[in-house]
Formats: sequence, structure tokens, C-alpha cells
Amino acid sequence: MIGIIIIIISLLLDGLLSNYLPFLVNDLSIFTPLLTLISISLLYPYYRKKEKYFFIIIFITGIVYDLLYTNLLFFNGLLFLLIAYISKLIYRTYEMDYYKLIIYLAMIITIYESATGLILFIFNLVPITFSRVIYKIIHSLLLNIIYGELLYLILNLIPKKYKRISIN
Repeated sequence: MIGIIIIIISLLLDGLLSNYLPFLVNDLSIFTPLLTLISISLLYPYYRKKEKYFFIIIFITGIVYDLLYTNLLFFNGLLFLLIAYISKLIYRTYEMDYYKLIIYLAMIITIYESATGLILFIFNLVPITFSRVIYKIIHSLLLNIIYGELLYLILNLIPKKYKRISIN
């Protein structure tokens, strides 16, 4: 239940910040919010015993994200599934702490923005160049890593009796 609440809050914050930090193809913003992406990448430990449920939630979140923000049905649904799978592999391999979290979030943002740029380039949906992808990655890092650190701190402060899904 806590995961769904965090995803809904992240979706709403993405919409709110997108209105105040505009991102258009010709007007690249200094901060690109990817808060929903950050939240799904941090929620895997809470769904370790229910992976199928986790991946279903992530796919539905991606479809809702597409309907609300991108108008490309199943685009972010599939990309969010890729990020969720990468999160699963990373959480199974490494113990997460604050320093590894920064590297992990930077890697997730880079993978997401690179995959988005590659798909947009291949299908020629939007004129995109390598320099724009690099610009988006660099300008996505600060805001999203701060949000990821705060979310990680909040998730660790929640008492275990309120967490519906076991971490182990």
C-alpha cells in the first residue's frame, strides 16, 4: 500500500513540477522532473516477495504516465518495466546506502534518458540529437537525485509495523 501511495504522490509531483519547470523540444529546462521513475526504482525492496505484483503496478504506472504526460501509449510502460527489472538486479546484487544510491539514481536516469532518446531517434518521432540527450541527462540529475535521497530517507524512517509488504 505504501508503494502505491508513493507512486501516486510522485505522479502528481511530476505533473506539478512539469508545469513550473517547462520542457519543450526547443526550450530545454534546467530541471527535468522524473520523480515517478525515481520512486519506482526505489520501491523494489518492498515488493521482493511479490515481484509479479510489483511489475504489474509498474506497467500500469507507465501507462498512466503515458496517458497523462506523453501521449505515447505503452512507451513508458515498457521503459518503466525495463527500469524495474534493472532495479531488481541491482537490489539483489548490492546493499544500498546513501553513496551507492547516488550512483544508482544517476545510472537509472542515464539509462532512461538514453533509451528514450534512442527510441525517439529510431522512430523519428521528435528531432533529437546526441547533445540534447546529454543535456537532458545532466539537467535531470540534480532534482531527481535530491528527490531520491529524500524518498530513501522517508522510506527508511517508516516504522516496520506500517509497511504492509515485507522487505526480506
